[in-house]
Amino acid sequence: MKILVVDDEKIIVKGLKYNLEQEGYQVVTAYDGEEAVRLARDSSINLILLDVMLPKMDGLTVCRTIRGFSDVPIIMLTARSEDIDKILGLEYGADDYITKPFNIREVTSRIKAILRRVNPAPKNNNEIVVSGDIKLDYNLRRVTIKDRAVELTGKEFDLLDLFIKNPGRVYTRESLLNIAWGVDYPGDVRTVDVHIRRLREKIEENPAEPLYILTKWGVGYYYRKN
Repeated sequence: MKILVVDDEKIIVKGLKYNLEQEGYQVVTAYDGEEAVRLARDSSINLILLDVMLPKMDGLTVCRTIRGFSDVPIIMLTARSEDIDKILGLEYGADDYITKPFNIREVTSRIKAILRRVNPAPKNNNEIVVSGDIKLDYNLRRVTIKDRAVELTGKEFDLLDLFIKNPGRVYTRESLLNIAWGVDYPGDVRTVDVHIRRLREKIEENPAEPLYILTKWGVGYYYRKN
């Protein structure tokens, strides 16, 4: 697995690179936003650790730019604790965020958790699930709707997978957070709302009047039965 570490603080990059290499990862580094975008185009990159405050192009812009051509998992690194920065990161396509100063064990555990989710061991080589116009190819981690390819992040794919396999079941925002992010995830339920909104924008013809992922007011979300 190859990880791209992006931060303008060289001592942080050095520390992350050393520790991640000790975990068996290949590590490439960048110190500004433009270089990060250039390196992210390498299809062999499996995950990106991306600082928010960067020269030439800030991390949020980098994240949004990368989402234009890749669904590689992105973990934002931020020295800010304000909720708005975390929400913006998720809005722009990040899969997770870690607030500085961080414990390296937290970083490596988050990385392992995300890579397990986006690279699951397939049950068989041709597992495909079809629900109405939506088709999930688990071997390729690809989604098509009416034969149109839809680019989802790893977390969005996991949520859609959960909903499709459990049509009609209502999930609270808290249960979705625990299932998709893990019980130890430090974020709050607004993370779920952001991802559901982004998922609807990608799979629904009219996200304001969704046909697939519906809201049970006062409870949570559920997938419409065919």
